[in-house]
Amino acid sequence: MGLEMGLWRADGSKLTRLSPSGVGLESQLEDYIESDPTLLGNDLLIFGRQVPTAHGGFIDLLAVDSDGTVHVLELKRDKTPRDVVAQVLDYGSWVAELSRADVIGIYEQYRARYANESPQAFDEAFGSKFGGDAPPDELNASQTLTIIAASVDAATERIVRFLNEGYAVPVNVVFFRHYEDGGNSYLARTWLVESEPSAAASAVSKARKSREQWNGQDWYVSFGEEPGGRSWDDAVKYGFVSAGGTDWFSRTLKNLPLDARVLVHIPKAGFVGVGTVLGPAKPFVEAEVDIEGAPVRLADQTLAGSYRHPGDEESTENAEYVVPVKWLATRPRDEAVWKQGMFANQNSACKLRSQFTIEQVTAALGVDD
Repeated sequence: MGLEMGLWRADGSKLTRLSPSGVGLESQLEDYIESDPTLLGNDLLIFGRQVPTAHGGFIDLLAVDSDGTVHVLELKRDKTPRDVVAQVLDYGSWVAELSRADVIGIYEQYRARYANESPQAFDEAFGSKFGGDAPPDELNASQTLTIIAASVDAATERIVRFLNEGYAVPVNVVFFRHYEDGGNSYLARTWLVESEPSAAASAVSKARKSREQWNGQDWYVSFGEEPGGRSWDDAVKYGFVSAGGTDWFSRTLKNLPLDARVLVHIPKAGFVGVGTVLGPAKPFVEAEVDIEGAPVRLADQTLAGSYRHPGDEESTENAEYVVPVKWLATRPRDEAVWKQGMFANQNSACKLRSQFTIEQVTAALGVDD
């Protein structure tokens, strides 16, 4: 038996069932969902419409969620049960092979053809949609497939349930019904399978394609400036970055290689400097910096901040570690560079893969990329 949806008007103790009107609904659903993807229950960033595949078809809508899962959204229209399911699976197989660069390329085409709002780069649009967060490192590592329909027959329901519930294939059907009553219009929604399988369950590991490639030189460094602690003015004046207090904070800083380019971020402020690593990380009491071409102990200099931690005399694990840096460009904390969609991380240092972040920071600070 096919899934049934009903809507009643309550007039006191009397219930009157409303009759759905399917006239023109499926032709309008694509516009409805593009303008408000929350109709599907989750917030999504639409990044493609009528996207041509390598196999001759056109995907109605492509979207991405905050986890980086790509959603294939396909309207049933007048397709037969076998055709609609086969088509969405075919589209899913094509989407699964898209690299991060492919996804961004589709977004750029969509933005040029369909988007009405002010132009935004993909990372910036992602941040605007999902609370400022940058896209995950692995974009399109998994997919979900959704058939959108006013109704489907029992055969389609049976096939989708078989794939979804029996084999954890992330395919589902979302039903919409249109009702009119007293001059008012209503749209009702329900899912064929209420408990969807995790998209990750069916995902094939493809990190090399879905993860943004590292350029081999750029590193993200978090400089945790705080009252009574590190001072960005010190870092600029003497040429260094630092982290420590526990091994958790210092161990990633120790990974910075000689000649690496670092883009320095102050949490809750933004990016404030770009520089080149001049030497390995050393405990604060041993660290040297370059002043007028001569190495000097940083601890002997007049410093605005403090770089000692409880227990650092007994164990170097508790020490502040310092990496000498030659600055290419810096700016004050209150002029930090930040846009939604930029990369930020809790680690003191890590490889910076976000090309959007690199381009925005180097352009703002006048550094050749």
